Amino acid sequence: MEMITLIIIDDHPVVLQGFAYMLQDADNIRLIGQFTDAASGIRFIAGEQVDVVLLDINLPDKNGIDACAEIKQLRPDTKVVAISNINEYSIIQRMLDSGASGYLLKNSATEEVMECIRQVMRGETGISEGVRAILASHQSGELPVVTRREKEVLALLADGLNSHEIGDQIFISPLTVESHRRNLLQKFKVTNVAALIRKATEMKYI
Repeated sequence: MEMITLIIIDDHPVVLQGFAYMLQDADNIRLIGQFTDAASGIRFIAGEQVDVVLLDINLPDKNGIDACAEIKQLRPDTKVVAISNINEYSIIQRMLDSGASGYLLKNSATEEVMECIRQVMRGETGISEGVRAILASHQSGELPVVTRREKEVLALLADGLNSHEIGDQIFISPLTVESHRRNLLQKFKVTNVAALIRKATEMKYI
């Protein structure tokens, strides 16, 4: 099987080490570079033939969506696979729309990572099971899966409380409340709290 050249762009050393460890025993994959910012990785790609780029979405100098578009403009044949902890539909779709061939959650098993690389090299879209479920749920129009904590936040938003007030009520930080609020907006496919409450009421979540 032809050798696949691969680089990783991620600003977390533990992530770099983890993926490097996953790939070390792969017979036909050669890790030829690890970079902690987009600019360094893109400079390397400009001068070297790279088959696959594992690309973080949150980088110190550029977001992964813009970096992916730049890589694809520079090297159209290079396959970009996003690696992220973000499991929001809108971000996944924006990454794929920017030219990414795949999307992996960072907790993906070694087998999933390897299969994703094989898929993108065959010209397919390589996504982990968790990402596949998110995409399928959005496209099928299924009812959103809402956690117990998200239901609590949803009910308090419907009561008109702000993030600080909700945090005080259920003993979590305002930042955590904001995270739940963003997740709810994404899950219900709306862009503001008023639309969220209206749709959640229609679906009998409130």
